[in-house]
Amino acid sequence: MSEKRVIVLTGPAGAGKTSIATYLKEKWGIPQVITHTTRAKRTGEVDGVDYYFETEESFPKNHYLESVHYGQANYGSSIEGLEKAWQENSFASIVLDTKGAETYLSVLKEQAWVWYVTIQDLDKLEKRLVERGDHESEVKKRLNSAEFRRDLTLPKELAGHAEVLVNDEWQLTCQRVDTLIKGSKHS
Repeated sequence: MSEKRVIVLTGPAGAGKTSIATYLKEKWGIPQVITHTTRAKRTGEVDGVDYYFETEESFPKNHYLESVHYGQANYGSSIEGLEKAWQENSFASIVLDTKGAETYLSVLKEQAWVWYVTIQDLDKLEKRLVERGDHESEVKKRLNSAEFRRDLTLPKELAGHAEVLVNDEWQLTCQRVDTLIKGSKHS
């Protein structure tokens, strides 16, 4: 088995996947895989930090593990992005929807360590999305999307292959993450 692994954070919007990725970076030095997009940079975003900002011509030149066309733009995670993250640390993390997580598991096998992040009270997801600054109309649209409903449950393709993290209380989630990382360093 290769020593290089990618922690695939998946689950419904608002469950805390990005917060866990940030925690992994700050506490454990585990970089997040930078993904690619053809959408325009937002104020303050930096190429190679927030995303690899691509043109319609440059986007197809990468080797994608998964990609999607969403809202007039292409998004994808590439082998190149994963390799760059692995140059920093033998572990990397990436936030993906459950379909992307299934692809990573299928392609990378044991190198993909899937963590399904959820919360017990699903009504809190809406509150979290509003609190993080998403517009209420966008939140409603997202909560009613097929993708959101799909990500609310652990897909059968990931069952038995995913660590389930219930992120109801942040300190307990951090303790669980620490336990998983410490355990992986000794296996």
